[in-house]
Amino acid sequence: MTEGIRLQKVLAAAGLGSRRHCEELIEDGLVQVNGRTIDAQGVRVDPLTDVIRVDGARIPPPRRHLYLVFHKPRGVVSTMDDPQGRTTITDYLGRRSKEGLFHVGRLDTPTEGLLLITNDGDFAQRMMHPSHEISKTYVAEIEGVIENVTLRKLSRGIKLDDGPVRADEVKLIQRGGTRSIVQVVLHEGRNRIVRRMFDAVNHPVRRLTRIAVGPVKLGRLKVGELRDLTSEELGALMDLAGL
Repeated sequence: MTEGIRLQKVLAAAGLGSRRHCEELIEDGLVQVNGRTIDAQGVRVDPLTDVIRVDGARIPPPRRHLYLVFHKPRGVVSTMDDPQGRTTITDYLGRRSKEGLFHVGRLDTPTEGLLLITNDGDFAQRMMHPSHEISKTYVAEIEGVIENVTLRKLSRGIKLDDGPVRADEVKLIQRGGTRSIVQVVLHEGRNRIVRRMFDAVNHPVRRLTRIAVGPVKLGRLKVGELRDLTSEELGALMDLAGL
């Protein structure tokens, strides 16, 4: 028997529509396997190892692991267990706590927002490796009215005690009274990096929320809730992580 699964069947199983619609995608030259455009029917693939794209978007392999988005509340420790008895991520996993899950990276205890959770060790390791430089987006409520010159300074880069840091993007959302709200995008993974950046320009952070990791957005996910990564999100993350 010929090895592999028919490509149109793999596409249909990935949720791209009926098998006939998937055949039309192939006929239209929109499907690539390992970088080669496939425009003939009947090609067989291994969905676990072949890199399949439709109109440029990565189609992830069938899931053997869990990939979750968690909206971590303020005050929750970014660990799966805590000897001091503090509230941890595990307290929010319910029945999924038995699936061998762990967090990808961390947020400090006072920070809320998006954490990725998985039981795929290779995925987690690639996601956290500095060479892949996956961006992270934060919204910071800071003390004082921040000036445009200070925003530009954060974009150009500042020196901290453990080396320089430069935001990829700094966007003012609101300022007035005794506070400002700023959105910051950066690739840095150093501990408390956003808080230390604003401390360095004399605008301490009052409240900090991570709203995105790469293409994955927190959106309307409520504090303390979990959801599965979509196929589109997982495919994009796999590309960013070099998987």
